[in-house]
Amino acid sequence: MTSPAPLVDQFQRRITYLRLSVTDRCDLRCAYCMPERMTFLPKKDVLTLDEMHDLALGFIARGITKIRLTGGEPLVRRDMIELVQALGRRIGADDGRGHLEELTLTTNGTRLSEFAEPLYAAGVRRINVSLDTLDRDGFAKLTRRDSLPQVLEGLAAAKAAGLKVKLNTVALKGINEHEIADLIAWAHGQGFEATLIEVMPLGEVEEDRIDHYLPLVAVQDDLARRWTMTPSGHRTGGPARYWDVAETGGRLGLITPLTNNFCEGCNRIRVTATGQLYACLGGSEQVDLRAALRSDDPETALTEALDLAMRIKPARHNFAIDQRGAAPALPRHMSMTGG
Repeated sequence: MTSPAPLVDQFQRRITYLRLSVTDRCDLRCAYCMPERMTFLPKKDVLTLDEMHDLALGFIARGITKIRLTGGEPLVRRDMIELVQALGRRIGADDGRGHLEELTLTTNGTRLSEFAEPLYAAGVRRINVSLDTLDRDGFAKLTRRDSLPQVLEGLAAAKAAGLKVKLNTVALKGINEHEIADLIAWAHGQGFEATLIEVMPLGEVEEDRIDHYLPLVAVQDDLARRWTMTPSGHRTGGPARYWDVAETGGRLGLITPLTNNFCEGCNRIRVTATGQLYACLGGSEQVDLRAALRSDDPETALTEALDLAMRIKPARHNFAIDQRGAAPALPRHMSMTGG
């Protein structure tokens, strides 16, 4: 029996990393991510968990070795842990149908106190938690929800369960720039990694993103005046570039889609909760995998759809935040695409 061909795009990049969104819904309303009165997808348009599992198996057979479950907030989806358990069984599998090397999750942390132990038991060893401030009032203003205590409780539960935690912080001018160093130091003190991210122009929000765009070059310069930062060779398969911080003893990642394009070595694709494959976070190129899954011959249709995705994956994204009042790079929100 011939093994399915690995996923290789037109630029000869081997695609091994899938970010699979299980829902567009979220229990927070971060101001830079979505409007307060967000319109979510009808449930009938969203893939069932069985369909997501079948889809993931199809990707694994084509050489995907890392899957990150995202949202929205993935832990708000009912019975989502069953999908995690099913995919966890593919970690290190040796049956000729492909295997996972890692299954991870990105979460806002509000439900981690409930799910940290089940995630670890299912095979998850590392998670990303989005956290932009440790100030309760600032958190409530930014997310429009007073949920910081639940997030901190969830982080403690993740640590106790044995999960490695990386905090993802969006650097926001005039909002959290004054506490970035303190947040990093706190994270490292907890044994967590920390990663800073430039705000991305996805979807319409109430405010103009240029007002809060903070180039990480400036942040890095400020941190370098405070700490001894040495480039690290650490890689996770994602877009971050890492620095070791001598004074805190921790590792700091920087994700710079705007000031330092990271596309040359891209090994990633994203699939939304409705089964739309986006070959690039910052591109409009997409393939309808839901139609393939629900066709009369899903195996053949999925093979053809993934082959098409490799042909249309662009060389790089075209993100930019350079003028006031400009429309977002893409109309879809990050919660719809999958973070």
